[in-house]
Amino acid sequence: MIQQLSRQGVAALRLLAVMTVVLGVLYPASVWAVGQAFGGRPDGQLVKVDGRTVGSRLIGQDFSGSTWFHSRPSAGDWDGLASAPSNLGPSNPELLKAIEDRRAAVAAEEGVDPSDVPPDALTTSASGLDPYISPEYARIQVDRVARQNDLSRAVVARLVADHAQGRQLGFLGEPKVDVLDLNLAVRSAVEGAH
Repeated sequence: MIQQLSRQGVAALRLLAVMTVVLGVLYPASVWAVGQAFGGRPDGQLVKVDGRTVGSRLIGQDFSGSTWFHSRPSAGDWDGLASAPSNLGPSNPELLKAIEDRRAAVAAEEGVDPSDVPPDALTTSASGLDPYISPEYARIQVDRVARQNDLSRAVVARLVADHAQGRQLGFLGEPKVDVLDLNLAVRSAVEGAH
């Protein structure tokens, strides 16, 4: 009996060692290698300008200041380690107040009626780090960004139209605009105008 338990114990330890190597080393290494072969995805799709990293295509960031298009609000204050939703329900008074405060602030900053502020300007995404905004949210920011960057409204509106993406495969998700790409285009337009 003891000898049988001993054999089973040794077999279990061997299986543990093999599975640790296979699942703990070989599998992650192969996933990493495949990811490297397909162009930077495992590195977060970092965006570089003049050799300097300015952001990621996968993780949104805060663009403060009136010269930039603004991102969605973040429940985690743009901290990638705190990526999570607020977990507040739709009838939670704290969430309702935050939405109304954001609605008033966006309407005042953009010079639009509060009823014209799109939902993605008011609510956070599930991750709190969404790199996209709706074309509607981008469009209500055009006048401010144009004015603050001394660009014509037509130039900035064209940048928004050029950076708007449709639904994936024509039917998945919602139309969107990558805020980092759009702000980089604004920066290029400003540099080209001066």
